[in-house]
Amino acid sequence: MSSKTKIVVLRMKEIIYTAIFIGLGILLVCLFLIMFRSGKDAAPTSAKAGSYVPGVYTASLKLGTEQVNVEVTVDKDHINSITMVPLSEAVTTMYPLVQPAFDDLARQICDTQTTDNLSYPKETQYTSSALLKAIDTALNKAAP
Repeated sequence: MSSKTKIVVLRMKEIIYTAIFIGLGILLVCLFLIMFRSGKDAAPTSAKAGSYVPGVYTASLKLGTEQVNVEVTVDKDHINSITMVPLSEAVTTMYPLVQPAFDDLARQICDTQTTDNLSYPKETQYTSSALLKAIDTALNKAAP
């Protein structure tokens, strides 16, 4: 048998291009794995038992020039109360739907222990959605 030595010439440009494409391929595979992994380690929802760190959590809501704080009191397993402070006379005069809409939302949330699937009148949909966003912000602070 005769063995002839074969010489392969690789140019540096080809090696660099190959390394870049391999790196992009690995990055693409990692991206797909991250994007399409199962949602088992997703953030806890407010309906899960034991999903709060006990305490009082606040979120602010700006109504015109007035600032209103929404306070949510939770224990380990439950939403105990939801209040709005300070509710000055200027706020109640300028925004008369705020207090009734807030009371209705607070009652529903304390009864169902979740902020999902709440009902509110069509007349107060924008007020209720702004209040609900502030309540959700406070509940997110209570998540472990």
